[in-house]
Amino acid sequence: MSVLDRLILRDDQWERMSRHIIGDDRTRGSSGRDNRMFVEAVLWIVRTGSPWRDLPEAFGEWNSVFRRFSRWSHKGVWQRIFAAMSDDPDFEYLIC
Repeated sequence: MSVLDRLILRDDQWERMSRHIIGDDRTRGSSGRDNRMFVEAVLWIVRTGSPWRDLPEAFGEWNSVFRRFSRWSHKGVWQRIFAAMSDDPDFEYLIC
């Protein structure tokens, strides 16, 4: 079983989150490239407690994912996502 077989976002959850995410597939640069897979990568890190260097290659280069995570943090994107998902019991682990 590959890591991609264990992605956790359902379509309805992604729909709720995507309204708060910067960039899209038409955006040039790294802010819009495959946002859903990027969010899945961050959720994998949070869920497993693994260091960034252990991020499976299927999610992309760990350092690129980490830098993008950091940029989104500074821009308040994660805070908006957490607020939007705070009533979803599947995401309690993010807020604790």
